[in-house]
Amino acid sequence: MITLRDVTLRRGGKVVLDGASLTLHPGEKVGLVGRNGAGKSSLFALWRGELHEDSGTVELPHHWRVSHVAQDMPDTDEPATEFVVAGDTRLLEARAQLAAAEAANDGEAMALAHAALADAGAHGARARAQSLMLGLGFAPAELDRPVNSFSGGWRMRLQLARALMCPSDLLLLDEPTNHLDLDALVWLESWLQRYEGTLVVISHDREFLDAVTRVTVHLDNGRLMRYGGGYSRFEEMRAEQLAQQQAAYARQQERIAHLQRFIERFRAKATKARQAQSRLKALARMERVAPVLTSADFQFAFSDPGALPNPMLTLHDVAAGYTSADGTVRAVVHDVRCSVLPGQRIGILGANGQGKSTLVKTIAGVLPPLSGRVLPGKGLRIGYFAQQELDVLRADEGPLQHLVRLARAAEAAGALVGQSTREQDLRTFLGHFQFSAEAVHQPVGTLSGGEKARLVLALLVWQRPNLLLLDEPTNHLDLTTREALGMALNAFEGTVLLVSHDRALLRSVCDAFWLVADGRLQPFDGDLDDYQRHLLDVARQRRDAFQASATPATVPAGGPATALTPQQRRREQAQRRQQLAERLKPHRREHQALEARLDTLHTEQRTLHEQLASARDGATLAEAGRRLKAIEAELAAVEERWLAVAETIEALEREAAQADADLRAA
Repeated sequence: MITLRDVTLRRGGKVVLDGASLTLHPGEKVGLVGRNGAGKSSLFALWRGELHEDSGTVELPHHWRVSHVAQDMPDTDEPATEFVVAGDTRLLEARAQLAAAEAANDGEAMALAHAALADAGAHGARARAQSLMLGLGFAPAELDRPVNSFSGGWRMRLQLARALMCPSDLLLLDEPTNHLDLDALVWLESWLQRYEGTLVVISHDREFLDAVTRVTVHLDNGRLMRYGGGYSRFEEMRAEQLAQQQAAYARQQERIAHLQRFIERFRAKATKARQAQSRLKALARMERVAPVLTSADFQFAFSDPGALPNPMLTLHDVAAGYTSADGTVRAVVHDVRCSVLPGQRIGILGANGQGKSTLVKTIAGVLPPLSGRVLPGKGLRIGYFAQQELDVLRADEGPLQHLVRLARAAEAAGALVGQSTREQDLRTFLGHFQFSAEAVHQPVGTLSGGEKARLVLALLVWQRPNLLLLDEPTNHLDLTTREALGMALNAFEGTVLLVSHDRALLRSVCDAFWLVADGRLQPFDGDLDDYQRHLLDVARQRRDAFQASATPATVPAGGPATALTPQQRRREQAQRRQQLAERLKPHRREHQALEARLDTLHTEQRTLHEQLASARDGATLAEAGRRLKAIEAELAAVEERWLAVAETIEALEREAAQADADLRAA
């Protein structure tokens, strides 16, 4: 298990951990949450051995393999699949062992190295790597492209695939969803739910945390607090805890004030001096309850958009795409015929590369339509948030300079809609987005990703749009700002078109969906749960088709037309049975452990029911009820996992039976 005991960790003059203690058990899936800058990434660095505690004890099993997503941008011409395969550290060690044995011409060492390669699954390494890449959204044609031919976001996906490729006991993921769209995110959730090691993940996506994690650790003011349950359950318990703490603080303040009034009133009175001294000592001994000090919630609102054109805009037979430098035209989405009506809130769905962003850019006027017409309604004012918006901010200028430049451009174009361009008014406006005092002059290049995203939101709000086109607006926003954005969009009286992988935002804002797929735009008849099932089905079909095309048929030594001999068939069957036994071993071991745990829990459950039936005093009843509730919650979780493992075992056995049937037919 992972243990921290009274750990203090400093980064420069900042105390990241202050006497923090924590225990994580093997196999737990943990969400690490806390405000930006609280020190979550520093805790990861501590577990990776890159930082060392100033005091206290950090214990991590020495034999554990720790995997994490490297934050550097890989720049190599190595094929993408080989780059991902290199994430399997056990395989690399076996390859190095074989190379050393061959260099030394040591036959015994070579035999051991070949056994190590077999144990590491060397024969299936490429297939495993490519399965990860396909799940993360790479197309089959891209699997062997050079790494440095991909954009930055795709290279970070390769780093994620490389981390998942590593056979790890502890997997540390720091914001793994930032560079993923919804189809890759759904696949990653499914993969992590099956991961058998210990997982600790930092994320600002509440639905991702709820789907993947069963424990939440909150880092706040240098202390670590463990909560059972996903993020939503943590929020509930945290709110209850804060309410109780605030009530206890208020009660104690009343008690302190009462004691102090008594002391001040009677300290000088001879007949009451002893009682006053007694209360003074009681006041000194009192363990003070800390007041609840939370960071101020961030809130903002879009201005009243006024009268809305009807329709907002219309697309007539539009083809959206690009014209390359050599004049080649590439249409990504074509034959788009639709209208956007006042007050609509539409989520735009689609797998990566299908053209969601291209369509939004065309609607926004950033890209001209390749054919057809985009007709804006009279008085249409578009507010466009692009994925790359943070990249076009000027690093050497502050928030105020950005807003002043925007105001001057709007004034020159006659596009002001009641906004003031006075500097003091612009300063006040930025203050609503937590840019106050000297922060308005801080160079954007020194701001965090979340602060830059808040600045882009501020510039968007200032323009007073009546149609919002938002392309992945939450990538750099923390949970508080994401919730503020959701509240602002729900209060906005204009029209919204939203592309996002944040399902909580899509659910709370959108009441209809469009699907971009196979070069077409069409309404999606269903909700996000239907879309997630659709994505998983499509991903499964794509991987099955790829594996079928990439796996050559078994060809015996005698030639393509020669059937397997009985000896070859028996040998193949023996090898398959051995491989199946190796694959089944960890699942059966877990299945047995889960059955034993279920027996223990059922026994304790029966005992507690008997106690509740016979107990008479309130304390015993309360304790038995509390323990029974915990037992039943654990029973539900263990039974769910038991069923999942049983299904995995059955699937592997069916696969083996089918393979045997194919072999007999050969």
